Amino acid sequence: MPETESWEYSLSIPHDPRAVTVCRRTLRLILTVHGLIRLVDTAELLATELVSNAVLHTKGPAALRVRWPGNGTLWIGAWDADPSPPEPPQPFDQAAEAEGGRGPALVRACADVWGWQPRAREGSRGKYVWCELGTAQGAVRHTA
Repeated sequence: MPETESWEYSLSIPHDPRAVTVCRRTLRLILTVHGLIRLVDTAELLATELVSNAVLHTKGPAALRVRWPGNGTLWIGAWDADPSPPEPPQPFDQAAEAEGGRGPALVRACADVWGWQPRAREGSRGKYVWCELGTAQGAVRHTA
């Protein structure tokens, strides 16, 4: 499948910490079969942080969504059943010293853009936290 063709995958996950590993391995498989292996390491890190927050800080189900619109940008998002906004990320140098809260700082440091929005899924109110990972001449572009 050429990189200009779009695709999207969604994975519903239970409220279970083991779901993070399932999501990470599923994402690796998706990117590999679509010829985007160069994005795997950073995409896995981003998805792990998003899904970990969804599973560890909420009490309901969650979902991982991965989308490639065919324009050189990978979208990764996690939905969870808590409609409260996520904590804003600290600057990475401050988060590195903290006992927790490094996930949002990692997402901010490794993704090109990130954000969140309230979103219902299957009748449940919640939020969708997402990030974009772009490619520049075949390499992952990082911004701080």
